[in-house]
Amino acid sequence: MIRRRALALAAPFLVLPGLARAQAPWPARPVRFIVPWPPGGLNDLVARAFNDPVSRALGQPIVNDFRAGAGGRIGVAEVARAAPDGYTIGMGNLGPLTIFPHLFRDIPYESGRDLASIVMFAAAPLVLVVSNDVPATNVAEFIAWVRSRPGRGNYASVGIGTAQHLIFEMFRGRDGIAMEHVPFRGTNESLPAMLRGDVQAMFDTLPLMRAPVEQGQVRALAVTTPARVPQLPNVPTLMEQGYDIDVATWYGVIAPAAVPAPILARLHAEYVKVAESAEGQRFLAEQGLIYLPNAPGAFAARVAAERARWGQIIAAQGIKVE
Repeated sequence: MIRRRALALAAPFLVLPGLARAQAPWPARPVRFIVPWPPGGLNDLVARAFNDPVSRALGQPIVNDFRAGAGGRIGVAEVARAAPDGYTIGMGNLGPLTIFPHLFRDIPYESGRDLASIVMFAAAPLVLVVSNDVPATNVAEFIAWVRSRPGRGNYASVGIGTAQHLIFEMFRGRDGIAMEHVPFRGTNESLPAMLRGDVQAMFDTLPLMRAPVEQGQVRALAVTTPARVPQLPNVPTLMEQGYDIDVATWYGVIAPAAVPAPILARLHAEYVKVAESAEGQRFLAEQGLIYLPNAPGAFAARVAAERARWGQIIAAQGIKVE
């Protein structure tokens, strides 16, 4: 009787083993970070540059796990179906989260429903570049030049349905220009084609276009971010030239949709801290990247808005992937 009474008095202070595990502060073990791209590229470099200092802040390793394939869709799908406990997160990019849902029927996730878009910690502005043979120094002159030679201009992209392709579709819808789209598998093919004169214009990311612009191989007419970028300070934005276009390819943190809010808030704070640090800013500048400040919830709102915008363009222009 005495023993039972003692246990009853102590009961409010007992913690069952399972409950103790459930209430353990996060993270209590390593966090898996799915990179939906192959190792060795810019996504790998960016992930390591941010995850290492965030690991130190969290007191647990963040282990990069590369799950490449299908343009990032395989890795993103793995994040979406992971347990929502904060121990599997991953990298979110523009294509898999906002464009590809309108191009492919077999995507096993819905980014607005199945994923939490936590924070965008780096972005790559796109640069509109033209061949040195094109007599244009701004977008208005470029559009006028295209109109003056209908059916004779070609533009390059790194694939059907990429942002580099769809911005030209924005031009087509607004300005009525008709240029032939020539998709390539990457900048290593599209840039030589421009230097040969096979194509006259293209959008591509600042990390890849900075050197060709600075070396005078191509001419930059605009960047796609709301403000000019420090790496090309003399190149105006599309907004400065009358186009309400804000586009960047970005690097963000995503997680399964049901991850608890305190974990999402902690991840947001730690990645922002790295992006805004002197070391983080130096890394971004060296890579031709920028940080676009985004408060909690802002990245999710951007993903939703971009998904709607790209969907409208793809539907209006009848763009399909064979």
